[in-house]
Amino acid sequence: MLSILKKMLNTNIFYVFIFENKIFRLKKNIFGQTILIKRLIIAIVGLITHRTFRSPRFKIIGSKFLNNIPEKNVLFVSNHQTYFYDVIAMLHVFNSSAKGRIDTVKRPKYLVSPKTNLYYIASFETMKKSFITKLLTYAGAVLVQRSWRESGEDVDREIRSEDPNNIRLALEDGWVITFPRGTTDNTKPVRKGTAHIIKKNNPTVIPVKISGFNEVFQRNGLKVINRKLPFSIEISKPLSNDIHSKSIDKITLELEKIIN
Repeated sequence: MLSILKKMLNTNIFYVFIFENKIFRLKKNIFGQTILIKRLIIAIVGLITHRTFRSPRFKIIGSKFLNNIPEKNVLFVSNHQTYFYDVIAMLHVFNSSAKGRIDTVKRPKYLVSPKTNLYYIASFETMKKSFITKLLTYAGAVLVQRSWRESGEDVDREIRSEDPNNIRLALEDGWVITFPRGTTDNTKPVRKGTAHIIKKNNPTVIPVKISGFNEVFQRNGLKVINRKLPFSIEISKPLSNDIHSKSIDKITLELEKIIN
């Protein structure tokens, strides 16, 4: 299956269908990705991991708040415990809720036609390491270059000019997940980048809290290291709209309180 997907990503054979001398071009999203392939990747990742998230040890709280939010310009702000499973959990929960299932992912029918306008912000450094990470990138990553860290070392560089624009495009198309610390190290401060996203784009901001993922899953890989421990995701109601009018420093401070 992985070899088939790799060929799909590295060739153009799935971008155009020819049938009875007619050319049918597959629909692409704002980043030029073929939506059919993205939907297929989300479905496969979801099916592979569904057993883990249908476990009674996984608790979902507050997915009812996803029912009455806009289809576009929604920003989810979350704490960060693992490189990949934080996002995979949200893919499950958000897609299940979109199909009317509250606080449960037990029936994977939501993977038949998953949301393809769901994105998450991730660093180039993390998502360019292997074929698997490139596959997960196609599932919805908005790649950014961290201005403060690379290869485990502190750096100090300008933000890439295209990064804010790509995040804006993703928000204009749908929902975006971000991790304001930009790292799984809980001792690091919240970066000001998320505050700038909020000020510039005026999104609906929804806090998400994950718990126990760092004990159940491998931090920087895809292994399940303990199936006996509980883990959870809690979605809160949207923040008040007055957050957009606050200063960058005050927004950052509020985010620090939210995701701790």
